[in-house]
Amino acid sequence: MTESSSWVVLAELLRPQGRKGELLSELLTDFPERFDERTPVYLVRPDFSGPVDAARKAEILSYWLPLGKNNGRIVLKFAGIDTISQAEELAGLQVVVPYEERLPLDDDSSYISDLLDCHVFDKNSLVGTIVDVQFPSSADGTRRLSEAAPILILESADKDEILIPFVKRFIKNIDISLQRIDMDLPDGLVDINR
Repeated sequence: MTESSSWVVLAELLRPQGRKGELLSELLTDFPERFDERTPVYLVRPDFSGPVDAARKAEILSYWLPLGKNNGRIVLKFAGIDTISQAEELAGLQVVVPYEERLPLDDDSSYISDLLDCHVFDKNSLVGTIVDVQFPSSADGTRRLSEAAPILILESADKDEILIPFVKRFIKNIDISLQRIDMDLPDGLVDINR
């Protein structure tokens, strides 16, 4: 397969963790069990957009979810990476899989990558286009608050930034093929979140 591929980012490698080549990583998937499958993953720079055969193929031997200050992150052990210096060379790379290898989601779930560039409408009025999705985290930034709703970061036609909670009760319809999300937002919510 040599054609260009879209990528799904599973983790971002931060720094060595331990003495045997393990890497502390920012977990960017809700499916850490994906690493159990031992299917190939790829290591790429954040700006990589080339074909699969140009990416560095890697095998994850093991992983664990740390506690304490690194709660919410993941530690990855790759085949052939057995020293701190080898792990240091990988810091800053992303762990990715081709778009077509994403795990299927429940009907009421969406991939962040699918939400980006979608147009958000409130009662048929365009609010803006999704440019990012943020997840609320603890005050020290070390763990994601699972009970808090993700925040859609929208850019309005006037280039204003608008923050909208991605809450199920506000969502009326999501059509990824049309890049359209219909919502019924409480009156005034858009204005106070500009």
